[in-house]
Amino acid sequence: MTTALFKGMEGVFIPVTDPELSAKWYEEILGFSLIYIEEEAAVMRVAEQSQTVVCLVKTLNHHPMKFPENNFGVGKYYNFIPNDIEETHKRLLEKEVKINPMGGDGKTKFFTFYDPDNNPLGVCQ
Repeated sequence: MTTALFKGMEGVFIPVTDPELSAKWYEEILGFSLIYIEEEAAVMRVAEQSQTVVCLVKTLNHHPMKFPENNFGVGKYYNFIPNDIEETHKRLLEKEVKINPMGGDGKTKFFTFYDPDNNPLGVCQ
């Protein structure tokens, strides 16, 4: 058995048109907390106990993230882990976030929602 080289993920990078406006949305809608912001990027912590940060990077000629066509049914690069997936889905709907219906079977449930730049983001529990 090979020993793992990594113990987690430090950062996730998401292309945006305006880091300041995006940071405000990620803070108000998702509850992320701002670590720092500059003209080209905003760095946010997903949750107080989380090691992973989300870096909202200003891109030129912005295009929303698009996962290549596949037969596995995945259309986003990231899945966030919710405290309660049903409550998360409900709250995003209440906040009028563009969101897909929940899918899954048995113990695993998931859905995709979109940030203001139309980047698809996943939730899985």
